[in-house]
Amino acid sequence: MSENLTLPAQQGSTGNPSSAETLLSVEGLTKHFPIYGGFPIKRKVGAVQAVDGVDLTVGVGESLGLVGESGCGKSTTGRLITRLLEPTGGRITYKGQDITHARRRQLAPVRSEIQMIFQDPYSSLNPRQTVGSIIKSPMEVNGIDPAGGREKKVRELLELVGLNPEHYNRFPHEFSGGQRQRIGVARALALNPKLIVADEPVSALDVSIQAQVVNLLKKVQDELGIAFLFIAHDLAVVRHFSHRVAVMYLGKVVEVGDRESIYNGPRHPYTHALLSAVPEVKVADEGEGEGEGRERIRLYGDVPSPIMPPSGCRFRTRCWKAQDKCATEEPPLVQISGNRDGHLTACHFPEGPTTESRGEDVVLDPALKALEKSAEKD
Repeated sequence: MSENLTLPAQQGSTGNPSSAETLLSVEGLTKHFPIYGGFPIKRKVGAVQAVDGVDLTVGVGESLGLVGESGCGKSTTGRLITRLLEPTGGRITYKGQDITHARRRQLAPVRSEIQMIFQDPYSSLNPRQTVGSIIKSPMEVNGIDPAGGREKKVRELLELVGLNPEHYNRFPHEFSGGQRQRIGVARALALNPKLIVADEPVSALDVSIQAQVVNLLKKVQDELGIAFLFIAHDLAVVRHFSHRVAVMYLGKVVEVGDRESIYNGPRHPYTHALLSAVPEVKVADEGEGEGEGRERIRLYGDVPSPIMPPSGCRFRTRCWKAQDKCATEEPPLVQISGNRDGHLTACHFPEGPTTESRGEDVVLDPALKALEKSAEKD
């Protein structure tokens, strides 16, 4: 890994894209999937509001982590940015060019610069093609003929991602999950992209392999200066990889900021709840009481349906600080008092900037609360 390289997004004290050239800008991005019903004539009866007004920016060479519960719209956001899905509303700007509703011919020069690593390494590779054909195909489609030929380029990419160049003529079924994901990384790198959308790139892999793939992506970013939108639900992985972090809940970004301010000084109650769920490793030799200083929050119920999301703040149905204002007014994503530059929060009544344990755990599940009280009596 290159140790002397300083990425543009790492310049400055906050690590936010304002200190670097903006590569990608997303404003009010929306995707609603229509629901049809009726017989014999089907008509639209509703819509799944998968993504609803997302604002994001990614700087040149920067890594932005996108986290949240399953079903909150992370993967849909990634597919909208790569234009694998057509947005319902909003705006996507890449290098100053509006690509929101660009047609195929207009997108052709942009396609090679925005690539995607898919979540499942088993279904994202064509089982009928050799590894060489899989990685070479993007170059053939885009008419790219690198110096030395495409086969030489493919073998160089295989070596870059830690595979044997002699694997060129093998098929995907001959590789393990981690090796297949490396093939997916090599395919994404084949066109020398400026931005890679990594959609849960390690969630389908064994824990022992996850670190290898994450370190590979980090090495690729440092050596090639590629920007990443890193989508994941594993907060530890996101903290290790990303310069900035955006937190999504039910189709909306509720908090965004640099890595340290999000993990050490979150303000949105949902971010507090997410961080409190991260398991802690306790060392046997530590003194008594150490490792127990972090807050514990256990939410009640599941995420509401994206077909009929709550009014106002979408987190209010599971929030311990919700008041009448939360039901009538949607909180804007703004910088609140005490936040560092670039740390934005969408909450009317934000939490304090700390994750230390509070006087009493937040337990919103009544059944769990009753069970704990009965255990205390026993």
